[in-house]
Amino acid sequence: MQAKRAYGIAALIAVAVVVALIVSLTGGGSDPSPEEPDPTLAGDPVRTTGPGRGGKNAGAPEPPDELQQKRKEKYADWDGKVKVLGDGSTSYTGPQPKQPKPRKLKPGEKPPQFVVFSWDGALQGDDRLFSHFREVAEESNADMTFFLSGMYLVPKYKSSIYRPPQHKRGSAAISFPTDGHIRDTLEQVRGAWLEGNEIGSHFNGHFCGPKGGGDWSVEEWRSEIDQSYAFVKNWKTNTGFTDIDPLPFDYDVELVGGRAPCLEGQKNLISAIKSYGWRYDASSPGDFQIWPSKIKGIWNFPLQLVPYPESEKQVLSMDFNFLYNQSGDTTEGDPAKYPEWERLTRQGYLNGFERVYNGSRAPLFIGNHFETWNGGIYMKAIEDVMRDVCRREGVRCVSFKQLADWLDVQDPEVLAKLRMLDPAEAPDWATYLK
Repeated sequence: MQAKRAYGIAALIAVAVVVALIVSLTGGGSDPSPEEPDPTLAGDPVRTTGPGRGGKNAGAPEPPDELQQKRKEKYADWDGKVKVLGDGSTSYTGPQPKQPKPRKLKPGEKPPQFVVFSWDGALQGDDRLFSHFREVAEESNADMTFFLSGMYLVPKYKSSIYRPPQHKRGSAAISFPTDGHIRDTLEQVRGAWLEGNEIGSHFNGHFCGPKGGGDWSVEEWRSEIDQSYAFVKNWKTNTGFTDIDPLPFDYDVELVGGRAPCLEGQKNLISAIKSYGWRYDASSPGDFQIWPSKIKGIWNFPLQLVPYPESEKQVLSMDFNFLYNQSGDTTEGDPAKYPEWERLTRQGYLNGFERVYNGSRAPLFIGNHFETWNGGIYMKAIEDVMRDVCRREGVRCVSFKQLADWLDVQDPEVLAKLRMLDPAEAPDWATYLK
């Protein structure tokens, strides 16, 4: 069975229900004790040291700001040599290349227009969309965020090492990958990071609805997170591959945010990721196009409501939300409508972009999957948008991590004032932020 983006119709419906509720509001289970993964099977999934939980005070995690400081200091005395980590799956090769240096806004300065393109799952499948969009980003002067599903580095015959919360050991709502797809995905993850893109987390089994992330406790989310670290840090042990170089980053340092499957469970997830020192979460089921704020000290980067063309509706800025508004719960709608649906999708994203580009300059967040739904029209639309907007004056297409870097160096008073703007509101920048 090919390991393509096997997001089932059930998962689509689960998200679509959330979207329908949001649009209507804007005018337009059980909780068993968590199963702890077996360290001898899952490749040490429960971290007992490092930036996450553990040590003698495992029940009292360190504050996120202290954990973030430890990340910065971990390689402060780095000698310039590659440091291979663990079983050789990862390594430290120095600070990530091609990272912009965040700068505080000057008084009266107009903010940059940030746009974040992000990808859930991040498998290099037979359609080779991962590598394709790396090329598009390079040509568009864009950095992106790839939310990697940890189980995409686990062979199907090793599926039993995964112990998902509230589900049978070795089960998942998406397909485990083939060996070939694991190799290809590792190549893409390596290249993407070296080009300056972010490798975030989409966690593992993509469970939605009953017994999915929305039903998970804080401890169950921690189990899922521990395993997502382990699958990346121990892919050599789990695959047996000996002819592939380590990934060029320390995942304990690099992983600072993620997006939950089907945008479910953010409340408990936020409480869980604080104990790992993560800096942001992109799991909110949606909000208006406004400047970001924090939840419990974590930057909240939600999908956003953008104007759907030729209607009064607003739709969340993700491919399957456009899909749901066009062909409902099927990924293979009427081919005769593909050109029109592609046009509407492209224009919907551009409507959202133009509203803030000429207005409040709030960052625009766009989420995607590597998929071929409705003949691949959503991939074509997003490619057109990326090529259009990323080279415009004042636009910076960045990763979520890079956006968090920029937000962290701004004056809190300036950010608070930016949050007061409606999306289409264009103040006199020379005086507004003076």
